[in-house]
Amino acid sequence: MLTSLFLEQGATFFASGWTQFAAAFGIAFLIVVLFGRPFINMMHRIQKKGQPISENVPEIHRKKAGTPTMGGLLIIAAIILPSILFMPISNPTGWIALLSLVLFGAIGFIDDYRKVTSQSKKAANGLSPSARLGLEALCVIVLAYLINKTIPLYIPELSLAMPFGITFSLGIFYYLFAYFVIAGSANATNITDGLDGMLVKLYMPVLVVLVVALYGATRIGFMDTVMFLPTASGLYAVLGAAFGAVLGFLWFNSKPASIFMGDVGSLALGGFMGTVAMLLKSEIIMAIAAGMMVLILLSSFIQTMYFKASRKITGTGKRVFLRAPLHHHFEELGWPETKIVERFFIISILFSGLALVLLKFA
Repeated sequence: MLTSLFLEQGATFFASGWTQFAAAFGIAFLIVVLFGRPFINMMHRIQKKGQPISENVPEIHRKKAGTPTMGGLLIIAAIILPSILFMPISNPTGWIALLSLVLFGAIGFIDDYRKVTSQSKKAANGLSPSARLGLEALCVIVLAYLINKTIPLYIPELSLAMPFGITFSLGIFYYLFAYFVIAGSANATNITDGLDGMLVKLYMPVLVVLVVALYGATRIGFMDTVMFLPTASGLYAVLGAAFGAVLGFLWFNSKPASIFMGDVGSLALGGFMGTVAMLLKSEIIMAIAAGMMVLILLSSFIQTMYFKASRKITGTGKRVFLRAPLHHHFEELGWPETKIVERFFIISILFSGLALVLLKFA
């Protein structure tokens, strides 16, 4: 009798979304902080030479040679364990978010493993761009199909929700849209992870926006611009765990970094971010919140396209930036790494603030 009563009260206690969020946050944070140092020591022993430093980064990065990578494995584990402990098991949204974390983490793991074992400074010794984009496309197709199945019947299938309450069906192009959102998020976070602690600091404001969007999606009338999505309640524990894991990782990844998260971490977090945004029908809001990451991704794209076009026209490739992505441009200008990270962090907060305003009033 007492045991039954205890279990019933415990189930009621953890039925609260914010309780799930807080519990998962605390456990994830503790996992990373408590096991971070032993994990780093293990990675030192396994990798021996650590992550090879790319030849495409400023010379100052050479001193980071030997720093172990693949810290994303710890982040993924710290997100999955408390999520499973506290999220409603029968709710599909939490499982879909975790699936995205694992799928994109697996792609990043293959990339990291090939780079570490080859110890080459050339990025090409990881997965080729075509292989990586192809694997990402397969993952997105699976995720987009599952995401669409969670959408309530009163919302059009395969649809896009815009600010100001505009919703329209994309049909088969929904999968193309999903590719831009999920794979685009994964590649934006991956390319953003270039300075100590930067990805975590730019990622956390976006998580705040997603948490607010989640609250709005599970409360009728809280935000007129957010659709009521009752199944989204399965994301409270998952988002709490993600917040706790990345905050805990910053303890070891802040300058000077004791470990890098690697592609296994950055791709996983990006794919997860895009997937959660689609589950909440908040893709446009997420893109605005992640504006700093988008700018970083665009800087690399612009640099590559301009270089190729100018070389084809003039025979000599020209550059828009001193070096891409954008953070390396400012390094070449002489900005200290910490100043770049803090200023990008400030801009990320401003973008997230704009996204919150649009959530409430758009």
